[in-house]
Amino acid sequence: MIEIEKLNFDKGSGLIPAIVVDENTGQVLMLGFMNRDSLQKTLDTNLVTFFSRTKNALWTKGETSGNYLKLVSILPDCDDDTLLIYASPEGPTCHTGNYSCFGLEKNNLKFLKHLFELIQSRKKELPENSYTTKLFKEGSNRIIQKVGEEAIETVIAAKNNNKDEIVNEVSDLMYHLFVMLVDKGIELKDITDKLMERHTKTRLH
Repeated sequence: MIEIEKLNFDKGSGLIPAIVVDENTGQVLMLGFMNRDSLQKTLDTNLVTFFSRTKNALWTKGETSGNYLKLVSILPDCDDDTLLIYASPEGPTCHTGNYSCFGLEKNNLKFLKHLFELIQSRKKELPENSYTTKLFKEGSNRIIQKVGEEAIETVIAAKNNNKDEIVNEVSDLMYHLFVMLVDKGIELKDITDKLMERHTKTRLH
C-alpha cells in the first residue's frame, strides 16, 4: 500500500501530518500526526492510529469512544512528507460528536459515485453470494425487467403519498438503474454530463 522508508519523517522531527478523508463521501474528517510506529500499526491493524503529541504515545482513533476509522488506503503527497488517508468512519470522528473535526456535515451524495463504482467491480469480479452478481448472471432482460418493476412501485408509492415508502422504492429504483447502466457500459459521468449540458442550455434560453 505504501513504502514507509520512502517517507520524509525528518522534516517534521519524526512526525508526518495525515489528513483523513471519508471513503464514502470524500469529505475531510480530521488531521493527525503519525510516526513510523503509528503508521506501521495502522497498516497492521487496518485501524487508523496516530501519535499523540499530548500523551507522547500511540493513539488508535476510537479506542475509547468506539468510533474507529477503518483504513481503506493511504497516499503520500509529491514530497513524501504528508499523507492522505481514506477511511471508513464508524460513527462521528470529532470528540465533540460531530461528523468531522472541521464542522462539516455528512454529504451522502458522493456515496452515489461510490455505489456505482462498487456495482462496476461486481460486474467485473462476480463475487459469490452477491445480489448484484446474481443480476448480472441473469442477464440484461432480467435487469431491465427489475428497473420496470421498481419504476412502477415508485409510482405507486408516490400515489400513496407515503414518504418512507417513496424513499424505499426510489432507493430500489436508483440501485437497479445503476446496475442497468453498468450492464450497458454507460458511465455515471455520461448521465451527469448530459444533465449539466441540459441545465446550461436551459439557463441560456
